[in-house]
Amino acid sequence: MTTENSEHSVVDVAGLPDHFPTGRHDPRFWEGLGRAVATFGFLEEMLAKAIFALTATRPYEEAEIQGAYDAWLPTLERALTDPLGNLINAYGTALRDHHGAAADDLEGVLMALRKAAEVRNVLCHGSWRAPDAAGASVPFFVNRKKQVFDTSIDLAFLAQVQRHTAELSCAVISASPAWACDSQAQTGQESWFGATRRRRDVAFSRSQLATRAQGPRPADIACCRRRHT
Repeated sequence: MTTENSEHSVVDVAGLPDHFPTGRHDPRFWEGLGRAVATFGFLEEMLAKAIFALTATRPYEEAEIQGAYDAWLPTLERALTDPLGNLINAYGTALRDHHGAAADDLEGVLMALRKAAEVRNVLCHGSWRAPDAAGASVPFFVNRKKQVFDTSIDLAFLAQVQRHTAELSCAVISASPAWACDSQAQTGQESWFGATRRRRDVAFSRSQLATRAQGPRPADIACCRRRHT
């Protein structure tokens, strides 16, 4: 804003409160939101690495090798640049095509990932309204189907989303046997991912994940209503 047009300003920028427009929420709310969003970033990284591991260790016939190699680089590039929804689709394809990947309830896992991705879009792109007396806020968000998000989100909701996303990340690792095996074959040592697969408190089968995803998690909340036009 220049001196010449400052008198035409509608907003008194100099008079804005500290941390506008986020100053009305408890700082713990923003911490919870940041942790949830950061965990979605981790999930995206795990999906990209799983795609790499699965596609790199898939067996091919001799006549297929060159064609598969030529197609592999674009696959890896997309894994680095694709949004979460596309990563989930590519991960599902890589699992189906890999001989050593577990086959139990793949669709249930992919559904849980897609539901989580819907919540991620709200958390990342919603415009947060002032909180109510309990500290809950309804973000303004409309998806591509013109559905309006209308669920109040509080710190407990954010903590649950963060934990659920962390569990999904571990499930992605657990369902990708090529990941740990390939690393161990190259280094002679068990990778962090292999150790994670053995820890019962964070690693579980995809059938277990699908069962847990049926519980009362934020990703399963019927939180949108259709906007009438």
